Amino acid sequence: MELREFRYQAGDLPLPLEVLEGRMGYPAGQCPDYLRLLIREALQWAEEHSEIQGGLVVLEPVSLRKETHTLMLGGVELEIHKILFGQLRKSDAMALFLCTAGPAVGAQAEELMRRGDFLEGYILDLIGSEIVEVAMDQIQDTLERELALTGLHITNRFSPGYCGWRVAEQQKLFSFFPKGFCGVTLTEHSLMQPIKSVSGIIGIGRNVRRKAYACQACEMAHCIYRGRVVTE
Repeated sequence: MELREFRYQAGDLPLPLEVLEGRMGYPAGQCPDYLRLLIREALQWAEEHSEIQGGLVVLEPVSLRKETHTLMLGGVELEIHKILFGQLRKSDAMALFLCTAGPAVGAQAEELMRRGDFLEGYILDLIGSEIVEVAMDQIQDTLERELALTGLHITNRFSPGYCGWRVAEQQKLFSFFPKGFCGVTLTEHSLMQPIKSVSGIIGIGRNVRRKAYACQACEMAHCIYRGRVVTE
C-alpha cells in the first residue's frame, strides 16, 4: 500500500472568476461589478493563505457484496449504500483520497461571518470549497492519465455524506492514512478539520468509466457535485 502525496499552489489551479460567479448563481457576464470585485479580493486572499495538499492510497483486491451494498478493502468493510455500489461494482481496485485547502480559508470565512460580514464570509467559504475540489480534480486527473497508460480506467470520486454513504464511514477511510495526514483530523462526529477538506474513494478497473454524476438518483438536493462537469 503506497501513499502518494500532492501539493499545489492556489495560484496554479484553474479558478476563473466566471466559474466562481457561476457558483453564486450568476450566468456569464451578469455578475454585478461590486460583487466581482469582492470575489477577486477574496480569491487573492485565499491564494495567499491556502496550504493545499492531498494524498492517494490504491488498494486491491476489492471484495463487493451486492446483498449488503458493502465493499471490503484491506480487512475493512465500507457500507457504501446501493447508489454508490452500483457506480463502483465493476471496480478491481480502489483509490482512497484525502485533500485539503488548509485551515486558513475556512477559519477566515467563519471569522468574517462572526463579525457580521456575511457576504464576504460566504464568498470566501465558497472559494475555499472550490479550491479543494479543483485541487482534487488535479489529483484525480493525474491518476486517470497514469492508469490509462496501462489500459485501466477510473470512476468518479465519491465521499461519505453523499448518495446515502454515512459520514461516520469517514473514520474507516482515515484508518488507511497516517494519523494527522495533511494536517486533517476528524471530530467525534466524523467531520473533518480543517473544514475545507475532502475524502473518499475512486473505483479503478478495465470495465469502469468516469462519467456525469447520477444526480437524478441521489436524494441530496444541495450538493457541490450536482451539475458539475466531468472531463472525459
